[in-house]
Amino acid sequence: MAELLAGHPFYEISALLILAAVAGTVGLILRQPMIVSFIAVGILAGPSALDLVHSYGQIELLAELGIAVLLFLVGLKLDLKLVRRLGAVALATGLGQVFFTAVIGFGIALALGLSPVAAAYVAVALTFSSTIIIVKLLTDKKEVDSLHGRIAIGFLIVQDLAVIIAMLVLSAFGVGETGAQGEVHPFEHVSRVLGYGFALLVLVGLFIRYLADPLVRRIAISPELLIIFAIAWAAFLAAVSDYVGLSKELGGLLAGVSLASTEFREAIVARLSSLRDFLLLFFFIALGTQLDLSMLGAQIVPALVLSAFVLVGNPLIVMVIMGVLGYRKRTGFLAGLTVAQISEFSLIFVAMGISLGHIGPDALGLVTLVGLITIATSVYMISYSQTLYRWFEPLLAVFERRHPFREQGTADEAASSGRHDVILFGVGRYGASIAGHLQRANYRILAVDFDPEAVRRWRRAGFDVVFGDASDEDFVGSLPLQHAQWVISAMPDQEVGVTHMDPRLVLIRALRRHGYTGRIAVSTKNPEEYDSLIQAGADIVFKPYEDAGRQAVGLMGVGSEI
Repeated sequence: MAELLAGHPFYEISALLILAAVAGTVGLILRQPMIVSFIAVGILAGPSALDLVHSYGQIELLAELGIAVLLFLVGLKLDLKLVRRLGAVALATGLGQVFFTAVIGFGIALALGLSPVAAAYVAVALTFSSTIIIVKLLTDKKEVDSLHGRIAIGFLIVQDLAVIIAMLVLSAFGVGETGAQGEVHPFEHVSRVLGYGFALLVLVGLFIRYLADPLVRRIAISPELLIIFAIAWAAFLAAVSDYVGLSKELGGLLAGVSLASTEFREAIVARLSSLRDFLLLFFFIALGTQLDLSMLGAQIVPALVLSAFVLVGNPLIVMVIMGVLGYRKRTGFLAGLTVAQISEFSLIFVAMGISLGHIGPDALGLVTLVGLITIATSVYMISYSQTLYRWFEPLLAVFERRHPFREQGTADEAASSGRHDVILFGVGRYGASIAGHLQRANYRILAVDFDPEAVRRWRRAGFDVVFGDASDEDFVGSLPLQHAQWVISAMPDQEVGVTHMDPRLVLIRALRRHGYTGRIAVSTKNPEEYDSLIQAGADIVFKPYEDAGRQAVGLMGVGSEI
């Protein structure tokens, strides 16, 4: 096989793509994100396994372009407004997690026998969590707009800012190392690269202020040209950044930031996401060529120790910080689980250290193993977060203040809001329609939603509404259930169908556990869920599409036999 592929880059790329498709299929069956499959492909394709890679120049070129596109999209999605909106919460949690993870990780790495420089690189790599994976999982679970989801995304953005700083520092030190050969004093090189960095920031700022909007608006007339321009702009700034002594990664990220304020950023992200995933495959393949499987065997014990720290220690750090900030233990636990893995940036960061000559391939192998273990495990931790919380809830009281003031208002408002005939969970379009009809029938309604924007909107409209999560059994018990005739769930369906984590089932179970004797109604768009929800304890199951169709036929004056 090696003889056949040698000298034939097309055959080689074809074999790598087939291997990636097979590994991706296995990962899909195991419910793993593509990054785990890509890392596995890189290891399998490397010289210690199948030895499929021989066109190193072509693979490296695709890998560099993939990193530039990845960081371009990260910069494009860098929503600083969200950080400002969450304020101290995002900054304190994000910076606190980065600081404590780095300090404790550095101590663990030193204890495992790593050199101070390698320990520093590994410690910093442990601080980054995968924004792509976390946002995908939270979106699938419809928890992006929940309180813990918003906080998690906020401190992930703070981590992205830390990535920028880390790459800038590495770029400066990289130039310093080069200059230390004796030609020019290292301090002069560092000063020069910082000057180039400042000049690049000024040019990007001027581009954002005067050119970005009119230029992109003109180019966006042709969607194909918009994508070509986006890739060209990312590659151009990456090349300029590399030429002046900074890194390609930093240039790609700045290119994304420069277009983040335009109205077409979501369209660019949507069209480039698939290209990013394709090119990232070659980044992990390039990493695989630097790994020695025999060396990885000696790294298993250190990798398990560091993985345990990431899987357990990172969530504990976030829970402590959020507990001090006044959040309830449930919010801290669910937000903490999102940082129980390292990210693709961790591997990129360590790879930069190797290219600068600061560390050897053994550090990359260690971080790669930690990435495989933590990403694969955290996917299940986040997917089954509600179940994990119920298991560990008795042990989590230490992470909550006696009066968690940042969320105390939700329970206090609910308890003091008086008598209500109906408690309605979910104030989207369907829930709003139900609330309007009930209000016209003189029912007094208490609405509940976990989207802070929706809560503020409803309060301005004069409704009694509180912020809360139907999946939080303690919160459900704090509601004024004793006078409510009905509890109605108008929440969106889960994509996974009725499972033990379905918030509708959690709500029904919590209501019965807290002694609610009224009637319960839930909604579903899937008729196959009807029997499951009735068996779980619902008195009525609304079927919005079927109910709307029946009413439409009734308005037509057609007989009830239809």
